[in-house]
Amino acid sequence: MSIGVLLADDHQLVRTGFRVILEMEDDITVAGEAADGAQAVELALRLRPDVVLMDVEMPGMDGLEATRRIAAAGGPSVLILTTFDRDDYLFAALRAGASGFLLKNGTPEALTEAVRVVAAGEALLAPAVTRRVISTFTAPVAAGVRLDQLTPREHEVLVLLAGGATNAEIATTLRLGETTVKTHVSRVLMKLGARDRTQAVVLAYELGVVRPGG
Repeated sequence: MSIGVLLADDHQLVRTGFRVILEMEDDITVAGEAADGAQAVELALRLRPDVVLMDVEMPGMDGLEATRRIAAAGGPSVLILTTFDRDDYLFAALRAGASGFLLKNGTPEALTEAVRVVAAGEALLAPAVTRRVISTFTAPVAAGVRLDQLTPREHEVLVLLAGGATNAEIATTLRLGETTVKTHVSRVLMKLGARDRTQAVVLAYELGVVRPGG
């Protein structure tokens, strides 16, 4: 089935460029375009695409606030795409509920692959950037979370999640079936009180399960 993408960027030329790149792929279609955050929220909840490709800096409501509103409403996954390599933006994107983030200086191949990864329900986190963000900011996400609730196998899954592994990669590493891995991931999220894989990664760093640069 085709992956539907909503483009949210205040520059028409940027949206056109993304549309051309994405629609060259047989499995991706552009479901709509938004020129600001408010329009992005409205279209995301009305059109229900699989992925919202969200710019950060837009007039009126910015991309981070739009992401928060989409996530709070149970809307589609959001992939933040920005020209600004700023830690505060990246960390705020995680907090807002984004499923991943990319910089606009990446390749077309990286963009299309990111869309596929996020559409599949995975978190797209560049390990080097994620570690820098987590080592720079310490927010109280981990308050009250207990690691002793996890079984040894769930702990292994969390470590691999924090390293950016997909379900398929976790299955290969632990020699498990993907269905079993999905079950373990779901239990990890439930026990940690994490809303998604992205927040589980944040928790893994803040709880010391993995170390920045490690």
